[in-house]
Amino acid sequence: MIVIIMDIVLSSLQEISTHLDALTETFLASLGIWGALASCLLITIESILPILPVCVFITLVFYTFGSLLGFIISWVFTCLGCLLSFTLFRSKIKKWFERKFMKKDAGKIKKFMHYIDHISVSGLAVLVAIPFTPASVVNVAAGLSNISRKKFMISIMIGKLVMVYFWGYIGTTLMECFTHPIYLVKIIVLLVGTFIVSKMVNKYFHVE
Repeated sequence: MIVIIMDIVLSSLQEISTHLDALTETFLASLGIWGALASCLLITIESILPILPVCVFITLVFYTFGSLLGFIISWVFTCLGCLLSFTLFRSKIKKWFERKFMKKDAGKIKKFMHYIDHISVSGLAVLVAIPFTPASVVNVAAGLSNISRKKFMISIMIGKLVMVYFWGYIGTTLMECFTHPIYLVKIIVLLVGTFIVSKMVNKYFHVE
Protein backbone atom coordinates (compact mmCIF):
# COMPACT_ATOMS: atom_id res chain seq x y z
CA MET A 1 0.00 0.00 0.00
CA ILE A 2 2.78 2.42 0.95
CA VAL A 3 4.62 1.66 -2.29
CA ILE A 4 1.47 2.35 -4.31
CA ILE A 5 0.88 5.66 -2.51
CA MET A 6 4.51 6.72 -3.04
CA ASP A 7 4.26 5.80 -6.70
CA ILE A 8 1.10 7.91 -7.08
CA VAL A 9 2.70 10.86 -5.27
CA LEU A 10 5.88 10.69 -7.38
CA SER A 11 3.86 10.42 -10.58
CA SER A 12 1.78 13.44 -9.57
CA LEU A 13 4.88 15.48 -8.73
CA GLN A 14 6.46 14.54 -12.05
CA GLU A 15 3.33 15.56 -13.91
CA ILE A 16 3.17 18.88 -12.05
CA SER A 17 6.85 19.52 -12.78
CA THR A 18 6.28 18.78 -16.48
CA HIS A 19 3.36 21.19 -16.64
CA LEU A 20 5.32 23.90 -14.84
CA ASP A 21 8.25 23.49 -17.24
CA ALA A 22 5.86 23.73 -20.20
CA LEU A 23 4.21 26.86 -18.78
CA THR A 24 7.60 28.43 -18.11
CA GLU A 25 8.77 27.73 -21.65
CA THR A 26 5.53 29.09 -23.12
CA PHE A 27 5.73 32.25 -21.05
CA LEU A 28 9.38 32.94 -21.88
CA ALA A 29 8.80 32.18 -25.56
CA SER A 30 5.97 34.73 -25.63
CA LEU A 31 8.46 37.40 -24.58
CA GLY A 32 10.54 36.93 -27.72
CA ILE A 33 14.13 38.17 -27.48
CA TRP A 34 13.49 39.38 -23.93
CA GLY A 35 12.49 35.87 -22.95
CA ALA A 36 15.78 34.56 -24.33
CA LEU A 37 17.74 37.22 -22.46
CA ALA A 38 15.85 36.37 -19.29
CA SER A 39 16.75 32.73 -19.91
CA CYS A 40 20.44 33.68 -20.02
CA LEU A 41 20.11 35.25 -16.59
CA LEU A 42 18.14 32.28 -15.28
CA ILE A 43 20.77 29.85 -16.58
CA THR A 44 23.27 31.69 -14.40
CA ILE A 45 20.96 31.69 -11.38
CA GLU A 46 20.23 27.96 -11.83
CA SER A 47 23.81 27.23 -10.82
CA ILE A 48 22.85 28.57 -7.39
CA LEU A 49 19.16 27.57 -7.26
CA PRO A 50 18.73 24.04 -8.64
CA ILE A 51 14.92 24.26 -8.59
CA LEU A 52 14.95 26.18 -11.86
CA PRO A 53 14.45 24.10 -15.08
CA VAL A 54 17.74 24.77 -16.87
CA CYS A 55 16.68 22.50 -19.76
CA VAL A 56 13.86 24.94 -20.60
CA PHE A 57 16.14 27.98 -20.54
CA ILE A 58 18.85 26.39 -22.69
CA THR A 59 16.27 25.13 -25.19
CA LEU A 60 14.79 28.62 -25.52
CA VAL A 61 18.24 30.19 -26.02
CA PHE A 62 19.00 27.63 -28.74
CA TYR A 63 15.65 28.33 -30.40
CA THR A 64 16.14 32.13 -30.33
CA PHE A 65 19.81 32.46 -31.23
CA GLY A 66 20.37 29.33 -33.29
CA SER A 67 22.33 26.19 -32.53
CA LEU A 68 25.89 27.57 -32.61
CA LEU A 69 25.34 30.96 -30.96
CA GLY A 70 22.79 29.46 -28.57
CA PHE A 71 25.31 26.83 -27.54
CA ILE A 72 28.03 29.40 -26.90
CA ILE A 73 25.71 31.73 -24.96
CA SER A 74 24.32 28.91 -22.81
CA TRP A 75 27.80 27.58 -22.09
CA VAL A 76 29.17 31.01 -21.12
CA PHE A 77 26.29 31.80 -18.78
CA THR A 78 26.24 28.42 -17.05
CA CYS A 79 30.01 28.60 -16.50
CA LEU A 80 29.57 32.13 -15.16
CA GLY A 81 26.89 30.92 -12.74
CA CYS A 82 29.17 28.14 -11.49
CA LEU A 83 32.02 30.59 -10.96
CA LEU A 84 29.78 33.01 -9.04
CA SER A 85 28.41 30.22 -6.84
CA PHE A 86 31.90 28.82 -6.20
CA THR A 87 33.28 32.25 -5.33
CA LEU A 88 30.39 33.05 -2.99
CA PHE A 89 30.81 29.90 -0.91
CA ARG A 90 34.62 30.03 -1.00
CA SER A 91 34.84 33.65 0.19
CA LYS A 92 31.81 33.99 2.48
CA ILE A 93 30.88 30.59 3.90
CA LYS A 94 33.95 28.29 3.78
CA LYS A 95 35.53 29.52 7.05
CA TRP A 96 32.22 29.27 8.92
CA PHE A 97 31.66 25.79 7.50
CA GLU A 98 35.10 24.64 8.67
CA ARG A 99 34.56 26.00 12.19
CA LYS A 100 31.08 24.51 12.42
CA PHE A 101 31.43 21.11 10.82
CA MET A 102 35.07 20.21 10.18
CA LYS A 103 35.62 18.80 13.66
CA LYS A 104 37.04 15.48 14.82
CA ASP A 105 33.57 14.09 15.32
CA ALA A 106 32.47 15.05 11.80
CA GLY A 107 33.98 11.95 10.21
CA LYS A 108 31.60 11.53 7.27
CA ILE A 109 31.78 15.19 6.34
CA LYS A 110 35.58 15.18 6.52
CA LYS A 111 35.75 12.08 4.30
CA PHE A 112 33.44 13.66 1.75
CA MET A 113 35.39 16.93 1.71
CA HIS A 114 38.64 14.97 1.45
CA TYR A 115 37.22 13.27 -1.64
CA ILE A 116 36.27 16.63 -3.16
CA ASP A 117 39.70 18.06 -2.33
CA HIS A 118 41.45 15.29 -4.24
CA ILE A 119 39.01 14.66 -7.09
CA SER A 120 40.76 14.70 -10.46
CA VAL A 121 40.02 17.16 -13.24
CA SER A 122 38.69 14.33 -15.39
CA GLY A 123 36.52 13.00 -12.55
CA LEU A 124 34.98 16.40 -11.83
CA ALA A 125 34.54 17.16 -15.54
CA VAL A 126 32.65 13.90 -16.11
CA LEU A 127 30.52 14.54 -13.01
CA VAL A 128 29.61 18.00 -14.30
CA ALA A 129 28.99 16.66 -17.81
CA ILE A 130 26.22 14.33 -16.62
CA PRO A 131 23.06 16.32 -17.48
CA PHE A 132 21.19 15.35 -14.31
CA THR A 133 23.95 16.29 -11.88
CA PRO A 134 22.70 19.25 -9.78
CA ALA A 135 25.13 22.05 -10.60
CA SER A 136 24.51 23.90 -7.34
CA VAL A 137 25.56 20.89 -5.23
CA VAL A 138 28.84 20.57 -7.14
CA ASN A 139 29.50 24.31 -6.90
CA VAL A 140 28.77 24.45 -3.18
CA ALA A 141 30.90 21.37 -2.41
CA ALA A 142 33.80 22.75 -4.47
CA GLY A 143 33.49 26.18 -2.86
CA LEU A 144 33.63 24.69 0.65
CA SER A 145 36.55 22.41 -0.22
CA ASN A 146 40.22 23.22 -0.82
CA ILE A 147 40.08 22.55 -4.55
CA SER A 148 41.80 25.30 -6.52
CA ARG A 149 39.79 27.78 -8.55
CA LYS A 150 41.84 26.89 -11.65
CA LYS A 151 41.12 23.18 -11.30
CA PHE A 152 37.43 23.84 -10.68
CA MET A 153 36.97 26.16 -13.66
CA ILE A 154 38.87 23.93 -16.10
CA SER A 155 36.64 21.01 -15.08
CA ILE A 156 33.50 23.16 -15.35
CA MET A 157 34.39 24.57 -18.76
CA ILE A 158 35.00 21.09 -20.17
CA GLY A 159 32.09 19.33 -18.51
CA LYS A 160 29.51 22.01 -19.29
CA LEU A 161 30.16 21.60 -23.01
CA VAL A 162 28.51 18.18 -22.84
CA MET A 163 25.73 19.28 -20.49
CA VAL A 164 24.71 22.21 -22.69
CA TYR A 165 24.88 20.05 -25.81
CA PHE A 166 22.63 17.46 -24.20
CA TRP A 167 19.88 19.88 -23.20
CA GLY A 168 20.11 21.84 -26.44
CA TYR A 169 20.17 18.99 -28.94
CA ILE A 170 19.12 15.72 -27.39
CA GLY A 171 16.05 16.27 -25.25
CA THR A 172 14.71 17.19 -21.87
CA THR A 173 13.73 13.89 -20.25
CA LEU A 174 15.47 10.69 -19.35
CA MET A 175 12.65 8.65 -20.87
CA GLU A 176 13.36 10.06 -24.31
CA CYS A 177 16.89 8.71 -24.04
CA PHE A 178 15.62 5.24 -23.23
CA THR A 179 13.09 5.25 -26.08
CA HIS A 180 15.77 6.44 -28.52
CA PRO A 181 18.93 4.33 -27.89
CA ILE A 182 21.00 6.50 -30.23
CA TYR A 183 20.74 9.28 -27.65
CA LEU A 184 22.33 7.07 -25.02
CA VAL A 185 25.11 6.18 -27.43
CA LYS A 186 25.77 9.88 -28.04
CA ILE A 187 25.85 10.60 -24.31
CA ILE A 188 28.30 7.76 -23.67
CA VAL A 189 30.55 8.97 -26.50
CA LEU A 190 30.41 12.53 -25.16
CA LEU A 191 31.23 11.43 -21.61
CA VAL A 192 34.17 9.36 -22.82
CA GLY A 193 35.30 12.33 -24.91
CA THR A 194 35.00 14.58 -21.87
CA PHE A 195 37.19 12.24 -19.84
CA ILE A 196 39.87 12.10 -22.54
CA VAL A 197 39.90 15.86 -23.15
CA SER A 198 40.07 16.62 -19.42
CA LYS A 199 43.01 14.24 -19.08
CA MET A 200 44.82 15.98 -21.94
CA VAL A 201 44.11 19.46 -20.54
CA ASN A 202 45.21 18.37 -17.07
CA LYS A 203 48.47 17.01 -18.45
CA TYR A 204 49.13 20.13 -20.51
CA PHE A 205 48.40 22.69 -17.77
CA HIS A 206 49.67 20.56 -14.86
CA VAL A 207 46.58 21.34 -12.80
CA GLU A 208 47.01 18.50 -10.32
